Amino acid sequence: MTRTTFHAAGLLLFLLAGTVHAAIGPDACDDKGFQTVLHPAVARFDARAVWLDARLVTWPGSAADGVFKLYRSARGAIAAPTGGLASGADGAIRLNAFSESVPPAIAERFKYLAAGPVLRVSDDDIASLPDLHRGQLVLVREDATGHVLDATRIQAAGALDDLYAAAADLPQLGVDVHAGRTRFTVWAPTAQQAAVCVYNGGTGGARAVYQMEFDRRTGAWRAALPGDLTGKYYKYAVDVPVDAGIVRNLVTDPYSISLTTDSKRSYIARLDSPRLKPAGWDTAPAPQTVKNQTDMVVYELHVRDFSRDDASVPAAHRGKYLAFTDTGSSGMQHLAALAHSGLTDVHLLPVYDIGSVPETACAVPAPSGAPDGDTQQALVKRTAETDCFNWGYDPFHYNAPEGSYATDPSDGARRVIEFRQMVQSLHGIGLRVGMDVVFNHTFIAGQNEKSVLDRIVPGYYHRLNASGAIERSTCCDNTATEHRMMGKLMIDSVALWAKEYKVDSFRFDLMGHQPRAVMEALQRTVNAAAGRDVQLIGEGWNFGEVADGARFVQASQLSLNGSGIGTFNDRLRDAVRGGSAGDSGEAMFSRQGWINGLVYDPNAHAGMRPAADLLKAADLVRAGLAGSIRSYPLHTSDDKTVRIEAIDYNGQPAGYASEPGEVVNYVENHDNQTLFDIDVFKLPLATNSQERARVQVLGMAVDAFAQGVAYYHAGIDVLRSKSLDRNSFNSGDWFNRIDWTYRDNHFGSGLPPADDNGRDWPLMKPLLADAAIKPAPADIAFARDAFRDLLAIRASSTLFRLPTAAEIRQRLRFFNTGGTQIPTVAAAHLDGHGLAGANFAGVSYFINVDKVGHTVTDPDAVGKRLHLHPVFLSDHVADKRATQATFDGATGAFTIPPRTAVVFVED
Repeated sequence: MTRTTFHAAGLLLFLLAGTVHAAIGPDACDDKGFQTVLHPAVARFDARAVWLDARLVTWPGSAADGVFKLYRSARGAIAAPTGGLASGADGAIRLNAFSESVPPAIAERFKYLAAGPVLRVSDDDIASLPDLHRGQLVLVREDATGHVLDATRIQAAGALDDLYAAAADLPQLGVDVHAGRTRFTVWAPTAQQAAVCVYNGGTGGARAVYQMEFDRRTGAWRAALPGDLTGKYYKYAVDVPVDAGIVRNLVTDPYSISLTTDSKRSYIARLDSPRLKPAGWDTAPAPQTVKNQTDMVVYELHVRDFSRDDASVPAAHRGKYLAFTDTGSSGMQHLAALAHSGLTDVHLLPVYDIGSVPETACAVPAPSGAPDGDTQQALVKRTAETDCFNWGYDPFHYNAPEGSYATDPSDGARRVIEFRQMVQSLHGIGLRVGMDVVFNHTFIAGQNEKSVLDRIVPGYYHRLNASGAIERSTCCDNTATEHRMMGKLMIDSVALWAKEYKVDSFRFDLMGHQPRAVMEALQRTVNAAAGRDVQLIGEGWNFGEVADGARFVQASQLSLNGSGIGTFNDRLRDAVRGGSAGDSGEAMFSRQGWINGLVYDPNAHAGMRPAADLLKAADLVRAGLAGSIRSYPLHTSDDKTVRIEAIDYNGQPAGYASEPGEVVNYVENHDNQTLFDIDVFKLPLATNSQERARVQVLGMAVDAFAQGVAYYHAGIDVLRSKSLDRNSFNSGDWFNRIDWTYRDNHFGSGLPPADDNGRDWPLMKPLLADAAIKPAPADIAFARDAFRDLLAIRASSTLFRLPTAAEIRQRLRFFNTGGTQIPTVAAAHLDGHGLAGANFAGVSYFINVDKVGHTVTDPDAVGKRLHLHPVFLSDHVADKRATQATFDGATGAFTIPPRTAVVFVED
């Protein structure tokens, strides 16, 4: 090759002279194939260098000697063998050492990179940079004679964010039908050319291809076609550089609003079209039950779980969105009763388009076997990748409803209409609707057929490691919402669901992998789009390549305080249940918790635990009941009064939030074992089924009485079991069943799948075979009704859901604390004077987890007239034992029966 510098004018002339291959024709739209290799790479290179912005590059390692050149090839023809000469390039640009300080904002963004030489594109070559990114780029370090010392590709996100900053303001990506025209916009700044393929139907049929025009300011490709193409389908054909060369990808739209079966083609429509709205959609009101985030009482539910086994639902609706419109079904009657009692939100596990479930003809195995047998899980695993079930943490298209929950996934309109019918019906019974969203990873990346983002802008949307490989700390291919257009996709998506589908709140999976700044921008944008406050909660776990702020200030527990965004409270969860989410083997038994016997009722595995363990757990429970507020002063078991942030939780502060809306209290959710199953391990084996049900109610009571958001897993109130499965994401219908007839909790459905549980099978077998553990229908009914009573108590007074930390400090007072406490009894008083919605002058609540009754005294209650909460005075109260609790006004003494949660009120 001729080794010359390829300056801007020459490069632009090269590009304008014609692309390296013919314009995209109709054959490219044949979706029997998803990719065509146009020019295979002569050699492959890791991507170890990083663009910091449009013109600054970091070289990997410390070596700074030699000459640095950036080679470009429109065909992927570059070879750069160590010790040889670079060849196959269309031209090269020389980069010089950058001796100045990197701008602070850039230095902060890339602070995770190892120190190394920074190189700079010269002023003469700056205009060529946008077009350079549309071909193969290899950065080469050469010696004085031109021989290669090292060579690498460059991670491009920093450059693309800088070059195409205007793309953040693009008002509409995807398809837009308006004023008699259909417009398509896709952000693909590295594509050499792009076209839109339009199809008459979801499969087969006529097709047409239209070339798209490139906007050099935003990096977007556009096509505006005459006519309203509503009801048709489309894909993009893009020619892009990848490490394997130049490929033509036939790919669906990342901004698809709907699709055909198995997401093969994107659907053309306007979401504000009347034909996509159920009757009354525009005027149907949403429940106004949540004025402050702490008013939220959430029931986490999977669409398929909800109705798959509900015989009262028409067969065509089982496992579908439309099951929520069958208001007379057992499941909907259950939800209506919860709403009547005080539940505010149903949170749906992922309902965007997912990549892991066939949308038609999925397998439906019918397992059978002994309660401790392994045949059930074997059958489930045999069809795990082809059956109808998955939790859905496998994002394919973020803006489109999942098709397997629609009655006809082949029709792009049906899933939109039926999703809206579901929301409308839930709103109709008084329940708001929340969505579980997963922006921390995609189903798959790279050049796989079910990869969308990475096949349109290769290497941009995912977070890369030092060698250019995708980070996978979340389980899958981690996305990089710190990159401008991935952050925009997340914000645009949530705004769409809130505005177009009236979704009321969102739960963010592994939210700690997102930047706090992006989450706060999302909150502002979504509220504005929806015209109302939209509540945001999420998992604030701190781990992986972003841990401890390695790449940015995270949306994690300790970093989010003050934001108003809620995170899940593992401190309270672990104190109540015992152990931690990852326990296995003997630890599942020996690490008992506050409600299931720690110290006071040891099981056969626990041994003699020191009394201090129970006292510490009791302190953590009180901290959780106070909303885990950093500033709350708590009298602890060592007779000190300290702010909760000074109490230790595994090396972290027990108090981590500034305000109670930033805390989501839970003892069970879809992850890990259910509370019933945890207690199978932790409670002494001789515990009878009635007492097991009472322990379940104690766990639910902690959430009901705790300040913050109350969060429950669907079925916790009917003693739901997954037959001890610790990770049922792909365990099929069998291990994820719920029985709304209240006859069976499905404990003893066989050994859970071996993948995640097999190492513990020897410990599980005797438990699953023990018929005495399985609850009777009367036990299930007791837990069901007691839960409704707890919801009613929480709903009865704003004292249980105070909106600010200042109110909690002012109104919440614990007694039975310090070194002389009875650690099995949590006792608290809430002062209602002057509080709107308090409904009582004061409330005193108690949770006695012990097997025996206890009397505790509140000196401040002497002379007061307190009586049982009206719920406990009803003839229909579930927990008759609670009605035996007493108060002596002369002494301020409360007598609380064993394993009982009870509330007294002052009128």
